[in-house]
Amino acid sequence: MIFEKIDKNNIPQHIAVIMDGNGRWAKKRGMRRESGHRAGRKSVKKIIESCVELGIKNLTLYAFSTENWNRPKIEINFLMQLLLLSLKDELKNLNKNNIKFKTIGDLYQLPKKIINYLEKVKSETKDNSKLTLTLALSYGSRNEIVNVVKELSDKVKNNIISSKNIDETVINDHLYTRNLPDVDLLIRTSGEKRISNFLLWQIAYSELYFTKKLWPDFRKKDLYKAIISYQNRERRFGKTSEQVK
Repeated sequence: MIFEKIDKNNIPQHIAVIMDGNGRWAKKRGMRRESGHRAGRKSVKKIIESCVELGIKNLTLYAFSTENWNRPKIEINFLMQLLLLSLKDELKNLNKNNIKFKTIGDLYQLPKKIINYLEKVKSETKDNSKLTLTLALSYGSRNEIVNVVKELSDKVKNNIISSKNIDETVINDHLYTRNLPDVDLLIRTSGEKRISNFLLWQIAYSELYFTKKLWPDFRKKDLYKAIISYQNRERRFGKTSEQVK
């Protein structure tokens, strides 16, 4: 079995996923795009289960980008309703499986009732420690970095921090992901080979894995394949092979 090929001593501690292909999955079947988004929920559940089983500590899912606001209003409304329904359905399971729930992104663009429920789920799972599940909602990495620049500029202007003291650590401390480690493995489904404005700073040294599987078809074995691919790579972080070995 493919699961048995995974080296349990070399598990990525932070996996991020660009969940792409819901619309194309539905179109191939002569269905509405909404059906693809519904089907994608099953993949989310399976991947979360796998991460818990493998001992992966952090999973970040790209659920809704800043650019997604440009989609047809009817689809946006459906996605918001699906998000709220999913949160209500899964809150008990999050606590049962000891999963902490977090979000990153410009949440204030979301409907108020969704913001309120997101805060409820975060509050009720804040003490869980098995896995940190982060949803990127109304998220764009360029926007995140622009906000960091603005915040640091204000702090320099008000003598809270000196520009000479701004380094990678300071920038990290001002990102949405300030309490998360850098991404070890980034997965994108659907065959597209783009980053699409997702965690640009945080994936500087990530291993990238692209699969043709559409997101609603992505299952545990597909995650295992991605992890095995990750484990077969040499992560040098600028060093030579000899130094790493």
